Amino acid sequence: MTSISKLVLFLTMVAMARAAAPADLPDSGGSELRPLIERYAADNSTLGRYFGTEYWSGGGRSAAQSSPDRRARMAKFYSEWQARLDSLDFDQLSQPGRIDYLLFRNRLKRDQHQLDLRGKQLAETLPLLPFRPLILILVDSRRRMDHVDPANAAAQVASIGRRLESLRKEIEEQLKQDAQDRPVHLRRTVAYRAAGEAEALRASLKDWFTFGSGYDPLFTWWLEAPYKEADKALQEYAVFLKEKVVGVKANDPSTIVGNPIGRDAILNELAAEMIPYSPEELVELANKEYAWCEAEMKKASRELGYGDDWLKALEAVKLTYVEPGKQPALIRDLAQQALEFVTKRDLITVPELARESWRMQMMTPERQLVNPFFLGGDTIIVSYPTNTMTHEQKLMSMRGNNPHFSHATVLHELIPGHELQLFMAERYRPYRSAFETPFLVEGWALYWELLLWDQGFQTTPEDRVGALFWRMHRCARIIFSLSFHLGKMTPEECIDFLVKRVGHERDNAAGEVRRSFEDDSYGPLYQIAYMLGGLQLRALHRDLVESGKMSNRAFHDAVLQENAIPIEMVRASLTGSVLPRDFKPAWRFYEAAASR
Repeated sequence: MTSISKLVLFLTMVAMARAAAPADLPDSGGSELRPLIERYAADNSTLGRYFGTEYWSGGGRSAAQSSPDRRARMAKFYSEWQARLDSLDFDQLSQPGRIDYLLFRNRLKRDQHQLDLRGKQLAETLPLLPFRPLILILVDSRRRMDHVDPANAAAQVASIGRRLESLRKEIEEQLKQDAQDRPVHLRRTVAYRAAGEAEALRASLKDWFTFGSGYDPLFTWWLEAPYKEADKALQEYAVFLKEKVVGVKANDPSTIVGNPIGRDAILNELAAEMIPYSPEELVELANKEYAWCEAEMKKASRELGYGDDWLKALEAVKLTYVEPGKQPALIRDLAQQALEFVTKRDLITVPELARESWRMQMMTPERQLVNPFFLGGDTIIVSYPTNTMTHEQKLMSMRGNNPHFSHATVLHELIPGHELQLFMAERYRPYRSAFETPFLVEGWALYWELLLWDQGFQTTPEDRVGALFWRMHRCARIIFSLSFHLGKMTPEECIDFLVKRVGHERDNAAGEVRRSFEDDSYGPLYQIAYMLGGLQLRALHRDLVESGKMSNRAFHDAVLQENAIPIEMVRASLTGSVLPRDFKPAWRFYEAAASR
């Protein structure tokens, strides 16, 4: 068969498949920018692979992120793509195309802001890492496959240990000064970042040395001894920074220091998420939502016989935990209950494949240190005690994962929450994953907690206590995480806040704060995205469903078909809003939906 015949056959088969396909078969998204966005994502991924793996440790970024070569190349990359975007005729684009244009522009601006922020952070830590340029020159040179002069390289590597010895003495003298008189680089959070970077630089130097060692006789002869000395010196220096400057044990897993980014960086992140609020306004919003939750919690507490002392009611609910070995069955039953609830009320389309394909696994004890509750998607990851935990840890885990707490969160992780969301994201406008935001990802799952509360899903006071615990928890996330990044709360104060104002077990509160500030997979605004994204979707639901313009099912299906983009752009798509090229976010969603 000729190539032309094969092409004709292929096109015929595609046409037949489309004709026979079910009505809900996803379309291409209808956007002129899709090929451009897919190309950007591919090019960005290529550069990420070229500049190597990121090493994260102790709150520090990778050496690859610090590389002058990488920083210059990424700045050029963003500038080139911005020019390509600017060359497009915005006025001739369709509505999906305009939305993608604005999302793409927003992404490029955010990437550049993050590159600039990284540059400021590198400048802060440089006095503690004067050897960084030397190591990065070696690393970048190897990436470019430049010729290595072993004798010269050995002299450079040998100098690292000597520089570190004198640097440690200098820092020890500075530490004798009063705390307020010390230089900026000796601040606890800056030194913690520097310790992480020292570990990352050590890993990069090892990668550089391993490339030539044993393969190049002269390289090995010259570098083996200097490298071992430098490696040892870097390891000891990272420990020195943590223990002497930061004031924590180097290998203590309970340490939480974090990396507060400051108000300007928060505002940049909020702009990237299309949230036209200041951090102070968001804290005020969270306090209002918390007050509503507390009032409702007192109502449930009275029903349970504890009067207004809702913390006692909360303690009673925690004691309803199931015995070890029974948690998976509980989660399975709660998942089925939520599925039946949304299906019976025709709230959303649930494809049969999504119903049957979710899975379950148990969370490791190590992961539970960071996340003491559920994680979810097509697999729900269940947090419950293991035999390796202490007696107190076991009790805290069981109490924090009791049936009534779980009643409100299994639906968050599975259907209609993350499992259904991810299922649909793979099928509708998947190219928009480049613009994914936790305000839609987590906001979608949290929104269902809000909606099902309004729909009467919680029929007992115990279930209402469980649901309200989580809603208060999400309000608290906004308050403590923004306050931390504004420099107004320490990690320990955040833990105390969760214990006293939400009723968390202390270990669970510590895990929550550690996840917020130490887990590199979460951005600085991730924890505030749950409640704020949920409130955005609730406001949009009020505008389109409660007004009678759309049914519940049509609304929820339409949101999922936009993929996980900033919710203001979902709103623009569903309402058909006219989008100018100079569009700026202005939707004050909370004021629009404040009345209950």
